[in-house]
Amino acid sequence: MKNTEIRSLAASEIAERIVAEQENLSKLKFAHSISPIENPNRIRETKRLIARLQTALASK
Repeated sequence: MKNTEIRSLAASEIAERIVAEQENLSKLKFAHSISPIENPNRIRETKRLIARLQTALASK
């Protein structure tokens, strides 16, 4: 998700998206601990997306 897409969302939508991405991150970490996932960079990308969303929410 790009920054322009994030900025166009309402604050409530950003909050919902943060919760969904945090759940996704926990599932990725769990799957990776059991057996290595195909693309471990997805964990890093998800963390960065959560940070972008939190920054956008704080600015609104």
